[in-house]
Amino acid sequence: MTDATPRPAWRRALVTGGAGFIGSHLCERLLDSGVEVDCADNLLSGSPANTAHLESRPGFRFVRCDVSAPGCLRGLPGPYDLVLHFACCASPADYLRLPLETLDAGSLGTRNMLAVAERDGARFLLASTSEVYGDPLVHPQREDYWGNVNPVGPRSVYDESKRFAEALVTAHVRVREADAGIVRLFNTYGPRMRAHDGRAVPTFVCQALAGEPLTVAGDGHQTRSLCYVDDTVEGILLVAASRSVRPVNIGGTDEVTVGEIARRVVELTGSASPIAFVDRPADDPQRRRPDTRLARELLGWAPRVPWEEGIKQTIAYFATAGPDREAAPRL
Repeated sequence: MTDATPRPAWRRALVTGGAGFIGSHLCERLLDSGVEVDCADNLLSGSPANTAHLESRPGFRFVRCDVSAPGCLRGLPGPYDLVLHFACCASPADYLRLPLETLDAGSLGTRNMLAVAERDGARFLLASTSEVYGDPLVHPQREDYWGNVNPVGPRSVYDESKRFAEALVTAHVRVREADAGIVRLFNTYGPRMRAHDGRAVPTFVCQALAGEPLTVAGDGHQTRSLCYVDDTVEGILLVAASRSVRPVNIGGTDEVTVGEIARRVVELTGSASPIAFVDRPADDPQRRRPDTRLARELLGWAPRVPWEEGIKQTIAYFATAGPDREAAPRL
């Protein structure tokens, strides 16, 4: 069998962090495709509002639990044939506020969810991140690049939790022959992000809608590669459905500066907000763009939503149905 050999259809999936931004979209997409879903979340950074529209759907179950806790497996009886481990504080505001919980999610949480997958003979997929590359010295970032990470800096609790989680998954593949993969996500954005989570897109959009200055860190020349959540979810599920045990980058291919993102948000909202430059956070990456050749060649995946179109949809969300319009400083 090759990495791309199809596998049988899933019947029941476990999505940890399922009440979070990406997790809730995964729950919805799986339900739409006929898969029953257990959504596990301790609501430290997720919100019940993200899955409220799913509560009445057949096959959906919300389980409030901490996947890092020793007894969590008892509340997740399964059986599952897919385990998507997305439980982690992913925004700067959250992992700086909850550093120990972030480390636990990557270590104890990953080990516990690998145990669930092993118990049920399920496919396991770890949500990793472009942060494993740190402030990269190689551009664009390929999956075989080891990264440039400060292990004791303020971002290290997130960076290193994901790097450890990747090592743990890889060890389970090697020692226990686990059916497990890793997906490295780059700058996903879209509806259901939290306005106050410290990431650039929701911060800029909510500041512009409120007529407040857009707080751009540093000189705004640092780059990001935005990927709309629908494209990210498609890539995640393609990796899950493959037999790949290698890390796979999923992210946008249009590299834009943070300053350009801010300017386009102002234009697209019709706001009169000025742009204000603030201190740049420690260890903030200067350039970020994934090499996505592996995803393209292995899975036929490529992002389809142009970043400006995705920004328009994100603006519409916060303008009409956003759960929290309060802007926050970008950390």
